Amino acid sequence: MLEKILPQDIYNIIKNKVNINYVNEIRLRSDKPILLQIGGKRTFLSSSGTTSSIKEALLASKIMIEDIIFRASECSIYSVNEQIKKGFIVTNGGIRLGIGGDLIEENGVIKTMTNFSSVNIRLPHEIKNCSLCAFDFLLENNNVLNTLVVSPPGAGKTTFLRDFIRQLSEHNYAFNVLVLDERGELDLGNNCLGNFADKISFARKSIGFENGIRSLSPNIIVTDEIGQKEDIDAICYAMNCGVKILASAHCDSMDSLAKKPLFESLVQDKLFQRYVFLSMRNGPGTLEGIYNENLTRLRV
Repeated sequence: MLEKILPQDIYNIIKNKVNINYVNEIRLRSDKPILLQIGGKRTFLSSSGTTSSIKEALLASKIMIEDIIFRASECSIYSVNEQIKKGFIVTNGGIRLGIGGDLIEENGVIKTMTNFSSVNIRLPHEIKNCSLCAFDFLLENNNVLNTLVVSPPGAGKTTFLRDFIRQLSEHNYAFNVLVLDERGELDLGNNCLGNFADKISFARKSIGFENGIRSLSPNIIVTDEIGQKEDIDAICYAMNCGVKILASAHCDSMDSLAKKPLFESLVQDKLFQRYVFLSMRNGPGTLEGIYNENLTRLRV
């Protein structure tokens, strides 16, 4: 899919002179150097591949950025306007484009975004078995424990969730798993979610939880990036219905998680029985620790 989004010359450089399997992000800003994030480290893109010299870096143009967004929308900006209003587009295959530009509001309601000035292309990677280091800690008596995966942005939370779902299937746990894929990033196709997962995409968690529980009777709900009070309320609703939760959240440490107003009561009330903390110390997905509901370290 990347070859359909990027200008041909940029794609050829990345394909032929950079190991695309290790590229996590491609960031373009109007009239600024093109940046790559490879294995958690940032570098400039040059005509010969990568460079640490800003003088050798290729520059992105406004036209280039607009063209990338147009291609990602499959030549119909209108068809993806609901996503654009939230600041992103997700393509088939899970490539996510974060977009910068001018938000147009009317009576306090975001209508669209125009005058695109930057785009951050996040490339998903299926890393098989990356959750195995924590797998056994997240089950007890053949049941999944309520688990929150915590990390800074871009440190492998979504990859971990995706692999854990697949591992449940491969270990023959025939739970009904509902994947609330609000941003369309969890399912990359190719049966990456195993044999027992249902999916609701691009719905707010408050809607997805209620509709999914009512219609699909899940044993487990997996959802990415808790960030609002209504997300916490939806999780509490599901837990009260007897549904297990596997979710993720942005935070740079376990200490700061416990102090954040949004998560403070969640931690104090011990809603989650396990916490998995990931970092980028040795590249995305570095396991820094597994903790119980008391934030007592269980591993690493």
